[in-house]
Amino acid sequence: MSFTGKYELQSQENFEPFMKALGLPDDQIQKGKDIKSTTEIVQDGKKFKVTVTTGSKVLKNEFTIGEECEIEMLTGEKAKAMVQMEGNNKLIANVKGLKSITELNGDTITHTMMMGDLTCKRISKRV
Repeated sequence: MSFTGKYELQSQENFEPFMKALGLPDDQIQKGKDIKSTTEIVQDGKKFKVTVTTGSKVLKNEFTIGEECEIEMLTGEKAKAMVQMEGNNKLIANVKGLKSITELNGDTITHTMMMGDLTCKRISKRV
């Protein structure tokens, strides 16, 4: 199953409290919660390029499954991470106390982020 495609955010749960816990300023959180973000994924075997566009903010990350890489976080901070693949439809990464699970089911991507006892879930559909 290939992750390659363009996905548009459909819904999200716990966005505001989660972003606050990450340390994002309130004005950025307010802007971000009302804008439909678009995620573009290009998968070439174990190599991934992920571009998330939310309004004028563009976050680009490239990684290879099972290799250490540098990930730019939502706060703009860069951190070392390793992305693993579970089955052929689930990407799992741990970055600075944040666990990220991206699961592809058909044309839907569910991105779950967990930090401590806080969970944020974002659901996007292929466009």
